[in-house]
Amino acid sequence: MTVDSPMATPTPAAPAPVLRQQVLVLYLLNSALDSDVVGWSQYDGTGRTSPTTGDSAEPPYGTGLDALKDGWRLIQAAQLVPPYPGHEHDVSFLKHEFFFERIEKLQADL
Repeated sequence: MTVDSPMATPTPAAPAPVLRQQVLVLYLLNSALDSDVVGWSQYDGTGRTSPTTGDSAEPPYGTGLDALKDGWRLIQAAQLVPPYPGHEHDVSFLKHEFFFERIEKLQADL
């Protein structure tokens, strides 16, 4: 029987890998991706790790650029909004927030 025959047995497809998202939020000293990290949060959709706020004295990366070099994909950067006149030195939230993601496989292809 030839492959073109309508009676050919189909080849079973390999199961699709199960993918999960990891999210890394880096707060940088200023709006440049190569500036120093001053705050961070991590979330692991794979369930392999359970990072929590304050669980490390050192950031996972020194700069946002270091995260890019390690395979994280930048998905959002904070909008640059100038301070209202007279409020240039007010303390508030960390303005230079960058969201990164990485997609990880939970199981190997069979």
